[in-house]
Amino acid sequence: MSINPISAARSASQPRLMEHLAFLTGSIFFILLLMLLSRISLLAYNHELIGDTPLADWQEAFVNGLRFDLRVAGYVAIPLLLSILSPWLMAQRTWQRIWLTFAASLIALLGILELDFYREFHQRLNNLVFQYLREDPATVISMLWHGFPVAKLLLAWAGLTLLWWWFFSVIDRSTRECPTLHKREWLNTWGMRAGVFVLCLLVTVVAMRGTLRQGPPLRWGDAYTTETVFANHLGLNPVITLFDAAKSHFSAARDNVWQPVMSMDKAQNVTRKMLLTERDRLVDPNTAAVRRDFTPAAEGQLAIRNVVVILMESFAGHYIGAMGSPLGITPYFDQLAEEGLLFTRFFANGTHTHQGMFATMACFPNLPGFEYLMQSAEGGNDFSGLPQLLSSRNMDDVYVYNGDFAWDNQQGFFSNQGMTRFVGRDDFIDPVYSDPTWGVSDQDMFNRAVPELDALASEGPFYALLQSLSNHVPYPLPASLPTEAVTGQGSQDEHLTAMRYSDWALGQFFAQVRNKPYFNETLFVIVGDHGFGAPDQLTEMDLHRFNVPMLMIAPGIQDAFGTSTDMTGSQVDVVPTIMGLLGGKTRHQCWGRDLLSLPADEKGRAVIKPSGGNQTVAIIEGDQILILPKGQAPSQHRYQLGAAPLAQRLETVDQELLTQLQAFIQVATNSLLTNAAGATADQSRIKVNTQ
Repeated sequence: MSINPISAARSASQPRLMEHLAFLTGSIFFILLLMLLSRISLLAYNHELIGDTPLADWQEAFVNGLRFDLRVAGYVAIPLLLSILSPWLMAQRTWQRIWLTFAASLIALLGILELDFYREFHQRLNNLVFQYLREDPATVISMLWHGFPVAKLLLAWAGLTLLWWWFFSVIDRSTRECPTLHKREWLNTWGMRAGVFVLCLLVTVVAMRGTLRQGPPLRWGDAYTTETVFANHLGLNPVITLFDAAKSHFSAARDNVWQPVMSMDKAQNVTRKMLLTERDRLVDPNTAAVRRDFTPAAEGQLAIRNVVVILMESFAGHYIGAMGSPLGITPYFDQLAEEGLLFTRFFANGTHTHQGMFATMACFPNLPGFEYLMQSAEGGNDFSGLPQLLSSRNMDDVYVYNGDFAWDNQQGFFSNQGMTRFVGRDDFIDPVYSDPTWGVSDQDMFNRAVPELDALASEGPFYALLQSLSNHVPYPLPASLPTEAVTGQGSQDEHLTAMRYSDWALGQFFAQVRNKPYFNETLFVIVGDHGFGAPDQLTEMDLHRFNVPMLMIAPGIQDAFGTSTDMTGSQVDVVPTIMGLLGGKTRHQCWGRDLLSLPADEKGRAVIKPSGGNQTVAIIEGDQILILPKGQAPSQHRYQLGAAPLAQRLETVDQELLTQLQAFIQVATNSLLTNAAGATADQSRIKVNTQ
């Protein structure tokens, strides 16, 4: 019997079962190796966060990381796994290598993107990626191009893609006609292939679940097994975190919106006890959760007729000299603090400028599912913030900003709330410096603000919002700086140099307005829109990203209230505190309180949430913070800010504080969804759900 030489050659070139399994195993090994190298790179790139963390925490992080990596590897292996059932599919090595290289290239790209993403936000890839993609593409591309070494990163990505293509090609060649592998015919029967497929499928399913327990597969909370925030984050995988973020971000059902956990009656009662003081009288209780008439004490009012709110970009409390920093980053702010009232235990409600704006000016909190409220349909709802309250007192207004008001839908949101005059990047003539990404420099913004305030003061009482921008990636600063560059702080040098420059510009502004006739009739409120990360991450909420200063400067304020206070507060407290200092009865529905009219033994509180789409929220009361991640058990910590920050996890959780946090989020969410958060009643609104 003769053998057809063509058929024999075709058979010799076709991989057998064991050869295919060797190719599959070798390829997945290199996929896992790539994810391991990405994790090592993330650790090395952000080595300043390592501190004195014990080695055991990092070992645990890499073990957790392997579990998450195996989940990704399981999905990558699916096409090769299905090929076991067909000799023809096993022979399609070129397409298999293309698929593997595509997967490796995507993993490498996400690993490269995360290096600076984590340095900037102290978070793995999340909803922020999609949020930035929704913004003006030209601005986003410009920010990335001028703020990061994009060309080098793209070259590194291309190099890694080619390298992994070569790896997969080597594995392909070495597993064809390999004499060390069994090629007995009985191993290549359909029955044997089916049995091997079932066995491999079971192994893959376990890998894709990441756990042998009953119930849900491996979740992000399973990486939180140490007391070190960075180590916990390191155990996560960017493919999984970004995929989960995509599901949340593009979900038609808005699964990331807070779901009720108690009856609405109970939640409203708890929330009202949190927000109403002896000087508040609840009105419209059947249609509004916390709408009330507020009458401040006469002795707490100041002789002021104007209000200027200055929202400082990335003005982190950790680097403020008046709040304990020894680095000398903010000498001008520190000097201003000597003539005003400084709130040292003050927090942003979120970690994005967008959230700082609506929390500060509209006194509405940052809620799960509505982190970008100003851009959503609910952003057109009625609120009871500073524009509404002061416009009703016939006060003129102006909003001066370095950049484009289309970003974050600022002009649309604030004009709907009642502001009428906007001065943005296209309104500056011959600026000292104009950045191609964001706009003019902080000194240009403050220089333009002075004549704008002069013009308003000549007409009558006014309020203004001045927003800085230079302290933001890519840190648009003039070539010739009026201040010394910061050195010795590692990767923070550029950021802190920008912060020092913004502080200088703030000081020059006050030097110009100090001798104006309206200065001694004006309340100036300086507050950070959010902070930014520091090497010591306080709790899994990373409190340095929330802690910001609030400084109030006005005639007689120190005589009435002292020079500083450690009363806990947040940006939603800004509006009611301003209204208390102005005096007169005010009807509002702010989700904060007048911090200067609270009892002396009151600790104050703040409800905060980071950017991104998950439902992790926290409540701060005094020196303690209770953190509630979605689907995870709550935790409570005692923290300390200032020159020696620290956090200590407590053994028990305050159940009353937990109930307050849950009720606050639930009622605020319901008020937003039913458009019942305004200062006045509207019969067209849907009544608050009491079921």
